[in-house]
Amino acid sequence: MKPLETPAKKALRRCALPAFAALLLPVLAACGGGSSSTAQDLGAQSPSPSESGSAGNVSCDYPDAPQGATGDASKPPSTPDVQGTVNLSIQSSIGTLNGQLDADKAPCTVNSFASLAKQGFFDKTPCHRLTTAATGIFVLQCGDPTGTGTGGPGYTIPDEFSDKDTYGPGTLAMANTGQPNSGGSQFFIVYRKTPLPPKYTVFGHVDAAAVKAVQKIARKGTDNAYGQGDGHPTVTVTIDSVTVG
Repeated sequence: MKPLETPAKKALRRCALPAFAALLLPVLAACGGGSSSTAQDLGAQSPSPSESGSAGNVSCDYPDAPQGATGDASKPPSTPDVQGTVNLSIQSSIGTLNGQLDADKAPCTVNSFASLAKQGFFDKTPCHRLTTAATGIFVLQCGDPTGTGTGGPGYTIPDEFSDKDTYGPGTLAMANTGQPNSGGSQFFIVYRKTPLPPKYTVFGHVDAAAVKAVQKIARKGTDNAYGQGDGHPTVTVTIDSVTVG
């Protein structure tokens, strides 16, 4: 039997488990593999595509996800059509969350996110998970059209994290299963400095106003569905639409 995880070691993961099973995990679950890894063993470092050349020279592989698709989406093009800093606007029930995506740092991730946004994949979807002080992790997790933490676009994206990644307020990063290259559509917004290991692809940031909007919701707490201080936001958060560019 594995020892119990401390709150600070809880992971932001995607897991290919039935919804009821995901609720039993003492981690931030999402769709993908069924690993029970902690935050300190989430996936092996993978070379970022951007490390081999400029974003315009990257070729991205998006293999089928084992659990299939839970939303209507086509795969992005293998050659990213976004470069540099890209504007982001998330229209939501808690206001407009503006930010920027870094397509040079994480070209395949931003390429996928932009493609899903253009297809309306995120439209009318909930932010299904909020973690608060009791967990030692401060994030709002979104991007699952089912709202269960088990949904995804039907494909996976390559890891593009580095050992320099940190998770301060406003960070946009991808959830994963703890296995290499297992991200999908689920992402999280960090609203307070969070001590995660650099194993979640940081692909952009939201601005100070967006952080304040998420902090306001966080103060309302969660329903503790996944553990103390970890569950669905008490105040429902819904993404109406996402615009990239």
